[in-house]
Amino acid sequence: MSVNEDTPLLYDQLGGETGLRRLVDRFYHHMSIRPESAGIRRMHPDDISISAQKLYEFLSGWSGGPPLFTEKYGHPRLRARHLPFSIGKVERDQWMICMLLAVEDVAIAEPLKSELLDAFLRIADHMRNLPEPPKA
Repeated sequence: MSVNEDTPLLYDQLGGETGLRRLVDRFYHHMSIRPESAGIRRMHPDDISISAQKLYEFLSGWSGGPPLFTEKYGHPRLRARHLPFSIGKVERDQWMICMLLAVEDVAIAEPLKSELLDAFLRIADHMRNLPEPPKA
C-alpha cells in the first residue's frame, strides 16, 4: 500500500489498537467455527490466544503502528516462521476466507477493503511452501 503525507497510516485507518484487535478477534472467530477452515485451525494450539496476540502484534507494526512484534521477537521473517507448517493453496485459501470474513465483520469500506485484501493475499501466498499439485 502506498503512503503519502496526506494519507493517514493504515494502522489509524483500521482503528488503531481497538480496530486491529477486533479484526484479529473476528479472524480467529471464523477460523474456530467454520468447517472450511478446519485445516488451518489444526495448525494452531487449542488455546488460540497466543496466536491471536502475535497476529495483532505483527499487524500493528505492518500497518504503521507500534512495532510490537519486532520489539518482542525480532524481524517477523514470516515465511521462515511458517516453514514448519505445510501450507499450500488450500491452506492459503482457508486463511484468506477467514480474513475476508473478518474484514467484512469490521466493515472496512472500499477502496481500503480491496487494498487490504490484496495485501493479505500477497502475504498469504508468500507463506506457501508446498508445490502445486500437477494439473490433470
